[in-house]
Amino acid sequence: MALKVGMDAPAFTAKDSDGNTVSLSDLAGKTVVLYFYPKDDTPGCTKEAQSFRDNYAEYQGQEMVVLGVSMDDEASHKKFQEKYGLPFQLLADVDGSITKAYDVDGGGYAKRVTYIIDGNGKISYVDENVKTATHAQDILAAMG
Repeated sequence: MALKVGMDAPAFTAKDSDGNTVSLSDLAGKTVVLYFYPKDDTPGCTKEAQSFRDNYAEYQGQEMVVLGVSMDDEASHKKFQEKYGLPFQLLADVDGSITKAYDVDGGGYAKRVTYIIDGNGKISYVDENVKTATHAQDILAAMG
């Protein structure tokens, strides 16, 4: 079962596809879209990533940070990012610690769940019924 709205978002630190360290604490004051997905370069995950790519300017315009998380490694993320021109960071949760902390462990992969974390580190929205092709627009609509 996913975490609930109003809960503190679990802290995390992970490497992105370029080897940069990303921590939730570094994003304090910003709205974070933390989307979990099962695997790089698979049909549904590609549609979902392209949805965020195609709507990325709107997210930036609202000063929202988009972070994709899967249990793939940095090299896999880098290939996925370059192949599809993804302008946002993908976090490598190779040990599954973030996936477990956010209660989206599908047994060796991350379940497709998205959390919106407000600037105070609280979960403000949870989407467990992701439609991959329209997910980015669905999140923007939910955020009003």
